[in-house]
Amino acid sequence: MDSVPPYYNFYRRTLSDLLQRGIITRQMSVLVICGGETDMNALRELGFSKVTITNLDSEMTESETAPYHWAFQDAENLTYPDDSFDFVVVCAGLHHCHSPHRALLESYRVAKHCALALEARDSLFSRIAVYLNVVDEYELTGVVDNDYAFGGVKNTSVPNYVYRWTEREVLKTVASFAPYSQPNILWYHAFAPPISLLKGRKNLMGLMVLYAAFPALWLITKLFKRQGNLFAFAVLKPDFAQELHPWLKLQNGSPTANPKWLEAHFKHSKPGEETIS
Repeated sequence: MDSVPPYYNFYRRTLSDLLQRGIITRQMSVLVICGGETDMNALRELGFSKVTITNLDSEMTESETAPYHWAFQDAENLTYPDDSFDFVVVCAGLHHCHSPHRALLESYRVAKHCALALEARDSLFSRIAVYLNVVDEYELTGVVDNDYAFGGVKNTSVPNYVYRWTEREVLKTVASFAPYSQPNILWYHAFAPPISLLKGRKNLMGLMVLYAAFPALWLITKLFKRQGNLFAFAVLKPDFAQELHPWLKLQNGSPTANPKWLEAHFKHSKPGEETIS
């Protein structure tokens, strides 16, 4: 690898854990959204073979992703049908979208078994780091590193806002899109100091602050994992035959209201009667 991003080992460990749990297998078809060299290296090292890399780089060719396939795809408007790939992953890509939530739900939609996202977490320490200009609020460094031509929002030259997530946001987003069962999500947390990021900026003070604070940050993020800056969440698709909410039932393979359960728990208003909720 020419360069290893600070989240690479976290990415690889997360994939390895999903493999060990049996949630994903190396034989599954994999779609990578906002993909690139980091994804290809991690998936290749772990032995995945049926991989399609997608992004908005109009100059990329399939020869650059071989032996994996490549396709030009907008993360917020994927052209694939529902449940097209066994496993979908997006690493450090959602925050490059105009709507990170929409891109997450597109990942979930086209995944048959599991959708994995790796992003920054909106922790207290992350907010302090943004305030102190230790990390980006808008991803200026990404555009600078790409000669001011791309690397920002939608891979343009406009620096994207770095959207950082919390667990609650992920839960609400998934539950709103798929209100059929309780979201089943695995959470992963880690801490990796953004030293390489700071070295690329004219911010000696920020680098000195980070070095001085590192021992304390390392200890605190070991004790309180959610304060780490690295965050991943694997959203598992439900089995409707077993995981539907009790107020729903399957009809012709699709969830629909379960009148029997609802009548047992609620008074039934006649049509035309006003109800206030």
